[in-house]
Amino acid sequence: MTGEGGQQSMTVNLAVDIGGLHLQNPVMTASGTFGYADEYAQLMDVNRLGAIIVKGLSLMPARGNPPVRIVETACGMLNAIGLENIGLDAFVHEKLPFLRRLKTPVIVNIYGKTVAEYGELAARINDIDGIAAVEVNISCPNVRSGGLAFGTDPAAAAAVVKAVRRRISRPLMVKLSPNVTDITAIAGAVEDAGADIISLINTLSGMAVDLKSRRPKLANVLGGLSGPAIKPVALLMVWRVAKCVHIPVVGVGGIMTAADVLEFLLVGAAAVQVGTASFINPRAAVDIIDGLEKGLKEMGAADVCEIVGGLRVP
Repeated sequence: MTGEGGQQSMTVNLAVDIGGLHLQNPVMTASGTFGYADEYAQLMDVNRLGAIIVKGLSLMPARGNPPVRIVETACGMLNAIGLENIGLDAFVHEKLPFLRRLKTPVIVNIYGKTVAEYGELAARINDIDGIAAVEVNISCPNVRSGGLAFGTDPAAAAAVVKAVRRRISRPLMVKLSPNVTDITAIAGAVEDAGADIISLINTLSGMAVDLKSRRPKLANVLGGLSGPAIKPVALLMVWRVAKCVHIPVVGVGGIMTAADVLEFLLVGAAAVQVGTASFINPRAAVDIIDGLEKGLKEMGAADVCEIVGGLRVP
């Protein structure tokens, strides 16, 4: 059977299984860019998403950094929100009831300042219904080691993952920082420590300067760069990590269109996260899902998994 223009019609399967998670499509929302989903529910059908990753949670509420906390840049944005969040208890009582009514899997992103905090968060989450998986943010400063981020040292990253793995039975995804010399070393360490899935990349460190005042534009001086500007870096790091680990990789960084998703799949990502695009277009994630089927048909793929890792390298 052929459609208009002679193109053969086919049914495309968008479902993926990664690290114990079944997703109806490979498009998730990135933590920190989609709130707790209820903020977007009036603008789109959140049940169409592959998964929802909520804003990062800590044991206690956190106020984050003082303003100015967001600065627009060429092809992206800098944010220095400082992981502001309502804390685990408020999330369970105020946000989770809504999320439990959705058919879309809910993934909770967590962070701590010590290995013990990560472990305690994991233990408490393990007893809560309605959470499909945990994503661990290891880009946070380790207060026991002078503020060095857990994710910049293989041993520190592995310690966090082991602490969480011991306390939780659900799928465990670890989000890697790009601000390292060799991201494959970190990836190997968290895989060996018990991660089921690796997501990358988190934001790149950056800053912006106001010429008139001769001051940094961000009150925190430095922030995390996201948006289309970081996509080439993210693609390269996903490609490198996907070749060196045996667990699924989730691509993050600068995804704006279905074509961007297809690029990440080709370099080895089994799924993706859409982040900054949602600030520009609240419906970005579902628009991308709509475009995926067409893109896969044009590539002659009947299943999204067919193109994963299919990059043709000379």
